[in-house]
Amino acid sequence: MAPRPAPSSGVLGAAGRVATAGPVRSADLRLAGASLPMLGTARVYTCGITPYDVTHLGHAATFVWADALRGVLDLAGVEVVSSRNVTDVDDVLTRAAEARGKHYDEFALSQEYLFERDMDELAVHRPTLEPRARYYVTHVLQLTAALLARDAAYEREGHVFFRGADVPARAGLDRAAALELSAAFGDEPGDPLREDPFDVPLWRPSGETDPAWPSPWGWGRPGWHAECAAMAAATLGSTVDVLVGGADLSYPHHAYQAAMVEAAVSVAPFARRAMHVGAVSQDGAKMSKSTGNLTLVADLLETTPAAAVRLMLLDRRWAEGWEFRPELLSAATGKLHDLYAAAARPGVAEAAQEEVTDALLDDLDVPRALAVATEAGGAAGRLLVRALSLG
Repeated sequence: MAPRPAPSSGVLGAAGRVATAGPVRSADLRLAGASLPMLGTARVYTCGITPYDVTHLGHAATFVWADALRGVLDLAGVEVVSSRNVTDVDDVLTRAAEARGKHYDEFALSQEYLFERDMDELAVHRPTLEPRARYYVTHVLQLTAALLARDAAYEREGHVFFRGADVPARAGLDRAAALELSAAFGDEPGDPLREDPFDVPLWRPSGETDPAWPSPWGWGRPGWHAECAAMAAATLGSTVDVLVGGADLSYPHHAYQAAMVEAAVSVAPFARRAMHVGAVSQDGAKMSKSTGNLTLVADLLETTPAAAVRLMLLDRRWAEGWEFRPELLSAATGKLHDLYAAAARPGVAEAAQEEVTDALLDDLDVPRALAVATEAGGAAGRLLVRALSLG
């Protein structure tokens, strides 16, 4: 791929115009099957962790893909401003901290350290911004007040609920499927205080053992969806270019996050495109803490090069779910060795570099880019290693 032109203040006088500029390539990324043109800067919000346990492959897949998106946009000459939140105000975290005899924020910090260690090993770049929910409670209060002022929310006995009756339809779900998912994610659609089962809390009263902040509606804490909505809007503005998260977050979490911001600021869509990374399964079920079918990143890194783990996560279409099997690590290690050997060969092969770039800009088609780079070698191989942080 041709190098980017260096910044310049311009040339005065015809005598100084010694060469014509080469072709300018637009940063036209295809994502989720449609064109997503970029003009210089991309704002990317990634739903981060609730820091109450160690990092497994399901987590890692989302964050490695978000980082691959950053690398591809950088390759296309686009500056990425990224925000990845930490949900450190959450009832699951509070209960986990209690069980260990720790304060919730102290426990969260210890788990964040372990997560960041794993991400560093996997060469995941630190985000530009990393909001933590406990520091953004004021922004949740502002969001809640804005929604109340627009009659998009209502108060009941110290709770403030967002009116969400239309959210399932916006997400393309029928009522029965949406109710099942809402209940599975703890949104309590049967709560008698709610005018509609799909109304969700922006603000909740806190019990004696819950963290609490003062508000116009009493001492309490934010709702989960409201936290992410407030952190995204506060750090990146009323809209983002790409919203990244696991496929399981598309509903209810991302659907409500978008609906809240759009209702508060009257700007739509909240996200130009969503990148919902396919779930990782093991033993026939989605990898999750609740089922216990986990493969931990730290365990894999004891015996496998981090770049091979990263390539295993990326050597597929990002939206597709997949089943982890140990032999996939061996295959990724072999492919990484072949790519390194190809990249070490001399040669420029600009056509191959363009083909690798085209594949990456075409919905982050890593398998096609990897096949081209390994066959062509030379500069094409080195370009892929650099773009995907496999070095």
